[in-house]
Amino acid sequence: MYILTIDGKEQEGAYSVKNDDGEDILYLFEDEDDATRYAMMLEENGYPDMHVIEVDDDLMIKTCSIHGYNYSIITPNDIVIPPDSDDDFI
Repeated sequence: MYILTIDGKEQEGAYSVKNDDGEDILYLFEDEDDATRYAMMLEENGYPDMHVIEVDDDLMIKTCSIHGYNYSIITPNDIVIPPDSDDDFI
Protein backbone atom coordinates (compact mmCIF):
# COMPACT_ATOMS: atom_id res chain seq x y z
CA MET A 1 0.00 0.00 0.00
CA TYR A 2 0.96 3.64 -0.39
CA ILE A 3 0.46 6.79 1.66
CA LEU A 4 1.11 10.45 0.87
CA THR A 5 3.29 12.90 2.77
CA ILE A 6 4.58 16.40 2.10
CA ASP A 7 7.80 16.08 0.13
CA GLY A 8 10.75 16.61 2.48
CA LYS A 9 8.57 16.29 5.59
CA GLU A 10 7.98 12.55 5.56
CA GLN A 11 8.75 12.20 9.29
CA GLU A 12 6.14 14.82 10.26
CA GLY A 13 3.02 12.91 9.26
CA ALA A 14 0.90 11.52 6.48
CA TYR A 15 -1.83 13.07 4.37
CA SER A 16 -5.36 12.56 5.64
CA VAL A 17 -8.82 13.94 4.93
CA LYS A 18 -11.60 14.92 7.29
CA ASN A 19 -14.89 13.05 7.08
CA ASP A 20 -18.30 14.66 7.61
CA ASP A 21 -17.86 14.34 11.39
CA GLY A 22 -14.51 16.15 11.34
CA GLU A 23 -12.49 12.99 12.00
CA ASP A 24 -9.19 12.43 10.19
CA ILE A 25 -9.10 9.53 7.75
CA LEU A 26 -5.76 8.21 6.49
CA TYR A 27 -5.88 7.17 2.84
CA LEU A 28 -4.10 3.88 2.10
CA PHE A 29 -3.83 3.42 -1.65
CA GLU A 30 -3.55 -0.13 -2.99
CA ASP A 31 -2.08 1.06 -6.29
CA GLU A 32 0.97 3.35 -6.59
CA ASP A 33 -0.36 4.94 -9.79
CA ASP A 34 -3.58 5.93 -8.01
CA ALA A 35 -1.60 7.46 -5.16
CA THR A 36 0.56 9.36 -7.65
CA ARG A 37 -2.49 10.67 -9.55
CA TYR A 38 -4.13 11.79 -6.31
CA ALA A 39 -0.90 13.56 -5.26
CA MET A 40 -0.84 15.36 -8.62
CA MET A 41 -4.45 16.49 -8.16
CA LEU A 42 -3.58 17.81 -4.70
CA GLU A 43 -0.63 19.75 -6.08
CA GLU A 44 -2.84 21.20 -8.82
CA ASN A 45 -5.17 22.43 -6.05
CA GLY A 46 -2.33 24.34 -4.38
CA TYR A 47 -1.09 21.73 -1.92
CA PRO A 48 2.65 21.42 -1.38
CA ASP A 49 4.59 18.85 -3.41
CA MET A 50 3.63 15.39 -2.24
CA HIS A 51 5.68 12.23 -1.84
CA VAL A 52 4.24 8.75 -2.36
CA ILE A 53 5.62 6.23 0.15
CA GLU A 54 5.18 2.47 0.05
CA VAL A 55 4.18 1.03 3.42
CA ASP A 56 3.66 -2.46 4.76
CA ASP A 57 -0.08 -3.16 4.64
CA ASP A 58 -0.37 -5.14 7.86
CA LEU A 59 1.93 -2.86 9.83
CA MET A 60 0.10 0.31 8.78
CA ILE A 61 -3.34 -1.12 9.55
CA LYS A 62 -2.11 -2.44 12.90
CA THR A 63 -0.55 0.94 13.75
CA CYS A 64 -3.82 2.72 12.92
CA SER A 65 -5.77 0.25 15.05
CA ILE A 66 -3.41 0.57 18.03
CA HIS A 67 -3.61 4.37 17.98
CA GLY A 68 -7.36 4.48 17.24
CA TYR A 69 -6.80 6.21 13.93
CA ASN A 70 -9.33 5.91 11.11
CA TYR A 71 -8.16 4.79 7.68
CA SER A 72 -9.67 4.01 4.32
CA ILE A 73 -8.23 1.59 1.80
CA ILE A 74 -8.49 3.12 -1.67
CA THR A 75 -8.77 0.39 -4.30
CA PRO A 76 -8.29 0.84 -8.05
CA ASN A 77 -12.11 0.80 -8.33
CA ASP A 78 -12.55 3.80 -6.00
CA ILE A 79 -12.78 7.40 -7.11
CA VAL A 80 -11.46 9.97 -4.64
CA ILE A 81 -11.36 13.71 -5.24
CA PRO A 82 -9.11 15.94 -3.13
CA PRO A 83 -10.62 18.67 -0.96
CA ASP A 84 -9.85 22.32 -1.68
CA SER A 85 -8.01 23.21 1.54
CA ASP A 86 -4.54 22.10 2.62
CA ASP A 87 -5.04 21.57 6.35
CA ASP A 88 -5.52 17.80 6.16
CA PHE A 89 -2.25 16.42 7.48
CA ILE A 90 -1.84 14.15 10.49
